Amino acid sequence: MAEITVTRIGDNEFRVTVVEGGSTTVHNVTALDEDSHRYGVDVSAEHLIELSFEFLLEREQKESILPKFDLPIIEHYFPEYPRAIIKRLR
Repeated sequence: MAEITVTRIGDNEFRVTVVEGGSTTVHNVTALDEDSHRYGVDVSAEHLIELSFEFLLEREQKESILPKFDLPIIEHYFPEYPRAIIKRLR
């Protein structure tokens, strides 16, 4: 099980550290307030990002996750993301 740490580093910027299997990756993610609200649940950006990384890690290794991205880009790679994240948020 991976350890996911989300740290706010700016207004809409977050650093995500993933520790798993004796190694660590670091990712910079941009998440706007509207990204949290678009799934119909009032949740912090940090929580949404953490759940999003859990989703990603179920599908790919941490080393395959982009080092820097805007949160909505996940939908382009995984069309099932919106439905899956809504289920995780409820």
